[in-house]
Amino acid sequence: MGDQNPTKAPKKKGLGFAFTWFHATSVNGGAMAIAATIATYFSLYVQNEIGITAAQLSIILLICSLWDAINDPIMGVICDSINPKQGRYRIWFTFTPIFLLVDMFLLFSNPGFIQGSTMAKCVYVCVSYMFYGMIVTAYTMPQMAILPAMTLDDAERNSVVSKGAAVCALAFTVASTFSTQLVEIFGSYRNLMCTYAVLAIVSFWGLYKTSEERYVMPKDPNNAGLKQLVYVFRHKEIWPVMLCWCLAAISYGFMFSSSVYYAQYIMVPDRVDLTTMDEATIGALTGSTISTYMGFISVGALISMMVLMPIFLRKFKTGYQALIVSQILTIICYVILFFTGRMNYMYCCILSFVATAVGAMVNALVNVLVNDTIDFILLKEGKQLNGIVSSVKGFAQKCGNTVTSSGILAIIAVAGFSTDYGIFGQPASATTSINIARFLVPAIVSAVILVIMLFYPLKKYFPEIAAMKEKMRAEHAE
Repeated sequence: MGDQNPTKAPKKKGLGFAFTWFHATSVNGGAMAIAATIATYFSLYVQNEIGITAAQLSIILLICSLWDAINDPIMGVICDSINPKQGRYRIWFTFTPIFLLVDMFLLFSNPGFIQGSTMAKCVYVCVSYMFYGMIVTAYTMPQMAILPAMTLDDAERNSVVSKGAAVCALAFTVASTFSTQLVEIFGSYRNLMCTYAVLAIVSFWGLYKTSEERYVMPKDPNNAGLKQLVYVFRHKEIWPVMLCWCLAAISYGFMFSSSVYYAQYIMVPDRVDLTTMDEATIGALTGSTISTYMGFISVGALISMMVLMPIFLRKFKTGYQALIVSQILTIICYVILFFTGRMNYMYCCILSFVATAVGAMVNALVNVLVNDTIDFILLKEGKQLNGIVSSVKGFAQKCGNTVTSSGILAIIAVAGFSTDYGIFGQPASATTSINIARFLVPAIVSAVILVIMLFYPLKKYFPEIAAMKEKMRAEHAE
């Protein structure tokens, strides 16, 4: 008879559908719908409902953005320094979404006591918006950190990341496109945002319930505080990865932010004949041109996240290889569009759709590099700094967002762009600068990302990391 010994090697414990679902819909579900609505409509809401001017709001957003970038590493240090019984990452999923609900009620309210004072209005909006940024940091960093603490399998990690990217793209598109209609249904922005926050609570609490910190090393009391950042920054291999995180945010930001300028100030004038069209025809053509082009971009982003990114990760196995292929295709499309985009409207729409479909996944693919970096630090330092690494990624991404928001304006302003000239009166230098911002800048950024990935500094450590993971699995199974 065969071996009757009942002792067998333990089966590999997978992530399960519930964890995957809640991980994908926590930061990327209701919380992302809030982020999309704020990114698209908050500026207009504050000016129209609270009575703050654009200049005052720009100062408020600058102050909040600076603090938002600074508090990312602080949050990472806190995550990796505490050791509560609920888990150093999981515990944040219990109360941060409740804070989100409270802040959405406050941020989208117009309390009576601030009506008579401009300073009171500015302080109220600044504090509530800054609080929002801190809450986002407080749930985003642990959400990224929990995945490598749950599994050491790169395929499982990639699968979860790709599903989260798909949900993110869907939530962002729906919220940014249909907010006006949804506000009419729910009665106000406050009701809509609070509904999104309730959905976020459900997802984060589900993530807390279904997550388990399987691969977390005991807290080392001698390595707490800000000095943990040294373990990341002293490795030269990490710096190119940080640059890639920053550039991915710039690439993604320019892709969308410059599209509106391109459609309005290049596509519309190229299609309109002022000598033969009446005002009504020009207005209709202007609206359809902009909405159609932005529709191609939005659908391209959805296809990128929901269809192509999972295919790329399955085909090329690793995040850096998927990035290499996507950036090569993106560069080709953008260079062609830079030189030929104005030849034909529909041709430009279709090729822009292709460029977005292969390029929009960059901001999600770089999340895979977070897992690589966490593994690398564990290999080199023997320390598990999931929170620190996730916060460094967040800091780099926000630096990229800052470059995007100011970079586009700087490029076109230097070239002589002004809204005073209207759609049809922009100088040639201004339209050239918009063409550069729309296609050439993203192509250059993608080229730099491509070079970094071709010489990806962490890939030579993959065999050692694989051996380390195998040892960790064996120790965990005992």
